[in-house]
Amino acid sequence: MKKKQKVTQNLETITNRIHSHLSTKDAAREHALHLSRQIVRHSANAIRAIHRQDRTRAERFLSAAQALLSELDEDVLQKHNDFAHSGFVHDAQKEFTEASITLAIIASNSLPEPETLRVSYPAYLNGLGEAVGELRRYLLDSLRRNDLSRCEEMLTVMDDIYTTLVTMDFPEVITYGLRRTTDSVRGILERTRGDLTLALRQKELEEKLQKIPRRTA
Repeated sequence: MKKKQKVTQNLETITNRIHSHLSTKDAAREHALHLSRQIVRHSANAIRAIHRQDRTRAERFLSAAQALLSELDEDVLQKHNDFAHSGFVHDAQKEFTEASITLAIIASNSLPEPETLRVSYPAYLNGLGEAVGELRRYLLDSLRRNDLSRCEEMLTVMDDIYTTLVTMDFPEVITYGLRRTTDSVRGILERTRGDLTLALRQKELEEKLQKIPRRTA
């Protein structure tokens, strides 16, 4: 009977400790999820502001997202580092990276480094790849405005990003699906090159037609 009581007390001590640990872990996870959703939302709003040519508003959203990323790192990831490899944290870091890189390129600034953004290398690379889609959108918007001044520059940057991503030929478990992102970038690049080539040829044709002297009656 005494042995049984001893086992029961021992079991209760162990399970209480485990329950306390898992409760803390669960609370940390919920906090991380909440912060991650906010980061994604601010990043999406920043991209929307970028395409509306409202740089001040975009920077404000990115600043808010950066503060939340710092909170996520200090309050959760440093205490529960296994969450650093979770999908929702990766997605939040990726979306923030995408918005930050898009703004930097369009504003003709240097690319922010992953350490500055406080994001993982896989999240940075995937965000870099997804920024190509936003650069395509910027380029197409410029074509619609008949502004070709930066289109070739944007295409060159997109090409440089693709060339870089192709060299990151590592297992998917390490790069978090970067191969799929790279394949998507290749398709976006090919379509954009075709669109820009067509627009440039059309502009060239229009300029030649304008140079043809008109016959007077």
